[in-house]
Amino acid sequence: MTVENDILEELKKIREAVTPKVTPPAPAPKGVIAEFKEFIGKAGVLGLAIGFIMGTVIGRVVTALVQDLIMPIPSAFIEGGDWRKAVFTIPVGNGMSFGIGDFVGVVIDFLIIALVIFVIAKFARKAGLK
Repeated sequence: MTVENDILEELKKIREAVTPKVTPPAPAPKGVIAEFKEFIGKAGVLGLAIGFIMGTVIGRVVTALVQDLIMPIPSAFIEGGDWRKAVFTIPVGNGMSFGIGDFVGVVIDFLIIALVIFVIAKFARKAGLK
């Protein structure tokens, strides 16, 4: 019978080792200020807010770069020079007009913003930031 008891004891030890231990939940923060600090710390809200603000500002800078420095070059080749108002019209029915100038400007803005963010992310990775 001792062999059976030894086997039974070993099986109990294995069960204890395999059974996941239930960890108690973290204690609830005390007070609104403590909850707010925990929310900002764990959720990364501060980093998200900084990223949003920087993205908005970078977007405005890039839009100014495109409008004031890059697009005057093709504007020299467009009649009237106002490239954002360039329209392509198809004579169907009452006429279909497509605002290609504004679309091209938005695409160029997007590409430059994407390039700037790529460069920033690349340097941040080299610096060890995630």
